[in-house]
Amino acid sequence: MTESPPPSASSEPVEPGGTSGLSVLDPPGFHGPAPAAPAAGQPSPGRPEGTDRRPEDDAGASPAPGAPDAAPDGTAPASTGVQDRLTGRLSDFASLHEHTERLVRARGLGATLDAVLASGTALLGADRALLVTVLPGGGPSQPLGLGLDRASLGALETVPADQSLLARLLREHDRPAEVRSHDLAEDPAIGARLRELAGQLGLGGCYGLPLATEEDGPLAAALWFYDGPADPTDRRRELARRYSEVAAPLLAKQLDAEKVRRTTEALRRGLLPDRLPQPAGLRLAARLVPAGLDRSCGSDWYDAIPLPDGTVGLTVGSVSGDGPGAGPGSAPGAAAAMGRVRAALRAYAVLEGEDPVSVLGDLELLLKTTEPTRSATAVYAWVEPEERRVTLAGAGHCPPVLVTRYGAEFVETSLSAPLGMLSCWEAPGVEFTAERGDTLVLYTEGLTRRFGRTLHSGQANLRRAAADAPRDVRTDPERLCAHLLAAAAERDADRRQRADRRAAGQDHADRDGGSSPRRSTAQAPATDDLMLLAARFE
Repeated sequence: MTESPPPSASSEPVEPGGTSGLSVLDPPGFHGPAPAAPAAGQPSPGRPEGTDRRPEDDAGASPAPGAPDAAPDGTAPASTGVQDRLTGRLSDFASLHEHTERLVRARGLGATLDAVLASGTALLGADRALLVTVLPGGGPSQPLGLGLDRASLGALETVPADQSLLARLLREHDRPAEVRSHDLAEDPAIGARLRELAGQLGLGGCYGLPLATEEDGPLAAALWFYDGPADPTDRRRELARRYSEVAAPLLAKQLDAEKVRRTTEALRRGLLPDRLPQPAGLRLAARLVPAGLDRSCGSDWYDAIPLPDGTVGLTVGSVSGDGPGAGPGSAPGAAAAMGRVRAALRAYAVLEGEDPVSVLGDLELLLKTTEPTRSATAVYAWVEPEERRVTLAGAGHCPPVLVTRYGAEFVETSLSAPLGMLSCWEAPGVEFTAERGDTLVLYTEGLTRRFGRTLHSGQANLRRAAADAPRDVRTDPERLCAHLLAAAAERDADRRQRADRRAAGQDHADRDGGSSPRRSTAQAPATDDLMLLAARFE
């Protein structure tokens, strides 16, 4: 195995076999003219006398002034070699530009890593690839593979750190600029475990590069594998190195963004219950699929509150941004406001939980007083598990669904405005008694938006999906939540595919008519959280 030391900061990469100092990707003339061809019988400049000349050496030489177009022996003119070299360099430049443009267009850390693996594989002519990033606390992340299944990735994780090529590329100090091996299974410089796995997985030649910046140090390491013994050419290696120089700073930005996203999501989930109570006579389950704070237009909550008299308060709701119609820029503030509203609702529930109208009325007064630029929708249900009695009220929120042995039906709440929208909020409560085995499902608008294009159609499809669930699913709140999420995802995907097909048909029609094609909005990211709380009466 070969390790190349990091290049000097002042060194200029040169084309393999060339003597003009030209980079593989630099057109001739950027660093001065190519040297004149040596006189007959003289060695090439920069190559010891007696060393065999290679065709590319002659291809880079310029003819002497006044030289004939063709050599006396009838060989091709020297200008043809220069044109061939220039054509090759322009082809390399176009290929590198195509791959770096694809990298720049990647959105999100996962797409960026996928682009690095795929483009590196294409530039090196490799067959498979492996990549790890550096975790915030140090050490490699879970490996990401191209052409390697999960079992192969798991096997490669068993390579000890002292034998790992990835670990060498992630060193803070004495980090090699590249690593390569003509045949991993037969390379004596490779550790025994890695040689064994190379034979089992059919890995032949290997080439690896670190992705690092001066400011951040090592960010990731990538290995590309050939299915048989092989070495990438000098030209391919140079292209891969140039690509990694572009990819490293872009990857650094994506890793920083991912770190911020994970931190904010952790804080956001910390504002919600870390576990649900399981009172006698009631089984609870919940699901949360938050929209990213960079896209979200609000923040949803759910809660199950054990009350002093043995009853339970169930609630879901949503806080919008800085007033009606607020956009994604207000989502972090809405998340913080959601935490404050949920905490206040818990206090009101403990004080007067058996009266949902009073609980929501107090919450509305709090919003007007402390959050005047925000609004909220909510459902609060007071549940007496032993008698299976439910009293609830809603404020501009989707009606709950009661899933029974006969199907599913809405628990219609009175039509009312969201909290904080009118000068005074008030709506009557609804009371009913559930049967043993019934499940009450509370949810937020984000779920219905995934079930249909409109709120009404989404609610109808949600009720139908709950009614059509198999009997063993309807009797288990955990499985019912999973079933509804899967059904919502399936309907959402179908709707997006239909919209894509319609947009594609419109694009063809517009092109035929000479107008500019319309842009499909089918893949627009979700802007609503998805919240689901199910309570089954035992």
